Amino acid sequence: MILSCVGKYKKYALLTPLAIMLEVLMEISIPYVMSKIIDVGINNGDMAYVVKMGVLMILMAIFSLTMAITAGRFAAVAAMGFSSNLRKKLFYKLSDFSFHNIDKYSTASLSTRMTTDITNAQQAFMMLIRSAVRSPMMLVSATLMATNINSELAVTFFVAIPILAVILGAIIRIVHPRFRIMLERYDKMNSIVQETLIAIRAVKAFVRGDHETEKFEEAANSVRKAQLAAEKIVILNMPAMQFIAYSCMISVLWFGGNKIIAGTMLTGELISFLTYIMQILMSLMMLSMIFITFVFARASISRINEIFNEVPDINNDDADKNLKVKDGSIKFKNVSFSYSKNKNNITLSDVSFEIGSGETVGILGGTGSSKTTLVQLIPRLYDVLEGEVEVGGNNVKKYTLDHLRDEVAMVLQKNVLFSGSIIDNLRWGDKNASDEEIIKACKAAQAHEFIEKFPDGYNTILGQGGVNLSGGQKQRLCIARALLKKPKIIILDDSTSAVDTATDKKIRDALRTNLAHTTSITIAQRVTSVMEADKIIILDDGKINAVGTHADLLENNEIYRELYTSQQKGVQE
Repeated sequence: MILSCVGKYKKYALLTPLAIMLEVLMEISIPYVMSKIIDVGINNGDMAYVVKMGVLMILMAIFSLTMAITAGRFAAVAAMGFSSNLRKKLFYKLSDFSFHNIDKYSTASLSTRMTTDITNAQQAFMMLIRSAVRSPMMLVSATLMATNINSELAVTFFVAIPILAVILGAIIRIVHPRFRIMLERYDKMNSIVQETLIAIRAVKAFVRGDHETEKFEEAANSVRKAQLAAEKIVILNMPAMQFIAYSCMISVLWFGGNKIIAGTMLTGELISFLTYIMQILMSLMMLSMIFITFVFARASISRINEIFNEVPDINNDDADKNLKVKDGSIKFKNVSFSYSKNKNNITLSDVSFEIGSGETVGILGGTGSSKTTLVQLIPRLYDVLEGEVEVGGNNVKKYTLDHLRDEVAMVLQKNVLFSGSIIDNLRWGDKNASDEEIIKACKAAQAHEFIEKFPDGYNTILGQGGVNLSGGQKQRLCIARALLKKPKIIILDDSTSAVDTATDKKIRDALRTNLAHTTSITIAQRVTSVMEADKIIILDDGKINAVGTHADLLENNEIYRELYTSQQKGVQE
């Protein structure tokens, strides 16, 4: 699956080995030409032959260098293209995840996979199409040439190669699980950094900077120890390779020198043989580094494949691609839900109710009563464990996710704004919205006035997450963004908690005017925010306790009455 990400860069990936083969062919030929210069030209005093073969060797070297540069460029283009496609594919895969899928991984872990792990895969791919072709080809070619020169001396590296293979195999076996542990500790360190930066105001407010610094130092030290545990095995590779390489060189010089003295070998042959020995041993050392890189990359690739192999549990498999949401009616039929998909750990239990299209509905309940969970089932952010959720008269699974979610606007409990201008954030609701429509929506959400006070108005640049706005301002912008969507259903999840009661009432009045035919669901802590609703749903411990109007519930429901009385008492005091 990962190699399929080469895509349109396949041409460069195939041209790289071709250029490498031509480079190796020239490099293998140069020592042979050099031996002829010494044994034929210099020994016979034939300067014309020396010059001719010298010029040939220079041309071969230039051609080899040209092919090396060409291969390097092709490999870089192919590897960069591969990593770009892989990153896009991974991001698209994550975009298809349901909340349930995303809950399996930490944000820091997903970020590490998108960055560090893909970079490791990119380096491994570059080695695969370049070094992993060059080294074996050089090894085989140089071995054949050296054996052709003197098969007796060739026995030296035929003994060395198995020893090197055993050492490399032992290193790979030991180091792979250590690299995996190191990457997991990277995840933890990144998680601490992310959490601290997001909550930096709380850290400073509670003077917990030293505590967070200690946490980071502990995590960073854990990464260092894990990396050291892996690297102290990896670094044994090079000394072992060099020891065997130099042992081979000494052996060849000793036995080759004796052969020259005995007259069974020419000087040029020994020099070219030594060159081939160096090429063989350098190829072996490069192969060992390739294997180590692949072992490191293997840990990263397995983490990437975990994401690719994750099956989104919410998809369009059963959807009718032509079915559209006709109205904002909602029906829950004996719905049960569990975040863990475990019947013994239920969050919502046997929930049933109906909401007519265009109705205004309030949802009240204590903390942990699953109010947010309930409304997240409407746009199918999660799937039910049992029962059915219907929107517009059809099971939500019958709609494609795009068609369903296009007709449902949510103002989340946690306000989400993005880096960029205010107007860019508002156009998330409708990318083609005119300036007049944007201003109208902002006036309805009571946001226009404070936006106009900014020096750049609607073009004011927001920091990440809207850090340069107050909580109430962010809430109002999110409401305006939802209004621009012109949905059939709008869900306000405690979305006016940061504004005063007067502004809250203005927003509710404006919503009633602008969304007269839209089903409106409001989750609130304040009874005043929902008391004018057509019906109010009381949730208690994941179950429906009561459904009714303000008057009905005030008279017949103890939970609602206590909530209303306590809040009214607070207002009077």
